[in-house]
Amino acid sequence: MNEIKNDWSKEEILEIYNKPLMELLYEAATEHRRYHDPNTVQVSTLVSIKTGGCPEDCGYCPQAARYHTDIEGNELMSVQQVKAQALRAKSSGSSRVCMGAAWRNVKDGPEFDQVLEMVRTINKLDMEVCCTLGMVTENQAKRLAEAGLYAYNHNLDSSEEYYKEVISTRGYEDRLQTIDNVRKTNVTVCSGGIIGMGERVEDRAGMLVALSSLSPHPESVPINALVAVEGTPLEGQEPVSIWEMVRMVATTRIVMPFTQVRLSAGRTQMTKEGQAMCFFAGANSIFAGDKLLTTPNPDVNEDMELFKSLGLKPQKPFIKKTQPKTVEAEDSEYQDLGEKPRWSRPNHHIERNKETAVKNLIDGEMAKKSNARGQ
Repeated sequence: MNEIKNDWSKEEILEIYNKPLMELLYEAATEHRRYHDPNTVQVSTLVSIKTGGCPEDCGYCPQAARYHTDIEGNELMSVQQVKAQALRAKSSGSSRVCMGAAWRNVKDGPEFDQVLEMVRTINKLDMEVCCTLGMVTENQAKRLAEAGLYAYNHNLDSSEEYYKEVISTRGYEDRLQTIDNVRKTNVTVCSGGIIGMGERVEDRAGMLVALSSLSPHPESVPINALVAVEGTPLEGQEPVSIWEMVRMVATTRIVMPFTQVRLSAGRTQMTKEGQAMCFFAGANSIFAGDKLLTTPNPDVNEDMELFKSLGLKPQKPFIKKTQPKTVEAEDSEYQDLGEKPRWSRPNHHIERNKETAVKNLIDGEMAKKSNARGQ
């Protein structure tokens, strides 16, 4: 069994990933039991507090404004709306609420102040609070921590090499800088990626090298299977097999044994037996609810039935880390600095992303003309 280490090589991780499946499962399950209760799974609820209109060009994302995906956008939700959803999530067995906003990065001002109040409100419900809001500065991370934030999600998505084939509007280094800014606070880090975007197994290993090189390792690592959405550049990708998901979960568990491995997007494409195998391989966290931001997800009642069949129980909040204290806005040490950070915009183009954006633009213009003629 491995001690926690931060110097895994790509070759070492590939050797683990490619082991005979039964040997891989046995090793992963053994590591899992060394650090975790194998019969406990953390249940989180993801709330899209601001949907659609994102300026980025992520090839997998239906929330990018440049792709036509029929996503119904909404402005930033109110604190009371978010509180109501959090209470529903808590009554259904979730111990964590993760709030997602379709932003490139956090901007100081009234909307961020509103998000800080959401964090305070949910923390006072004795639930773990996670946010995924794009890039954040050190001061913004400290303000979130003061409000009572438990975790910040910022996925690396893939290896640094393959990242450039998926996203051109922000750099990999900005991802790492955001994680580093969060690490300067007491907020835990949630960072993982997506498989099934056309990457090689070597890229999956490269992503795990990047994540495991962080010290400490991220407290949570989501493993997403691409949900190919019509209208995005990756709409034609074939779903990954359950064997690929199991191998990725198991390898992540071995490489980062203390981390909570989150079985995230793509669960609707898995059988109950497939999900059970992922739990055996070391997955011990899921998102519950009928949607993950904008993509389908199993109903919470289905998840609870599956838990009952497998003898699993939801993890209580604040098991891994003490509940953070909430500092009220008027008592805050860290104030709005009106920061305007220069996050990078890499100077390269992704042909399929450009082609999809242009096609959607043309289709949109044709639809407008057609509607005008119809009137």
